[in-house]
Amino acid sequence: MSNAVLDWPFAQPERRTPMQIVTLARGFTLTTDVRQHIERRLGFAFDRAHHQIGRISVVVSDVNGPRGGEDKRCRIEVSVAGAADVMIDDCQSDLYRAIDRAVDRAGRTLARRLTRLRDGRHGRPALARSAAVSEAADQTEPQI
Repeated sequence: MSNAVLDWPFAQPERRTPMQIVTLARGFTLTTDVRQHIERRLGFAFDRAHHQIGRISVVVSDVNGPRGGEDKRCRIEVSVAGAADVMIDDCQSDLYRAIDRAVDRAGRTLARRLTRLRDGRHGRPALARSAAVSEAADQTEPQI
């Protein structure tokens, strides 16, 4: 098992708190290229929400070992302040593809969750939208 703990370096460190990224590899040695790819992808996906993220854990593994097949797994867990953790698991034949898909899915899930928290839509998005639509319609109706 190989692991690395890094604080993501941002361009403006005085304005941003670093995300703690923990990377583990199971079944193979974690290369520098793979670790850098993970860090770069996480930086792009979570840059907007960095202030709400406490820790990101990434576990990459080779499920079947030398047998081959769709057995490269990337599991991402994102600890979010004020919300439930985001947990994504993806399995592909190519490790880089598994990483990319898992990071993309985690980024979309986190963005959706934070939007719901910000807008106060906890399980009732249809009501919030219908209220906004009816309010907009009331403002645009001509007065006779």
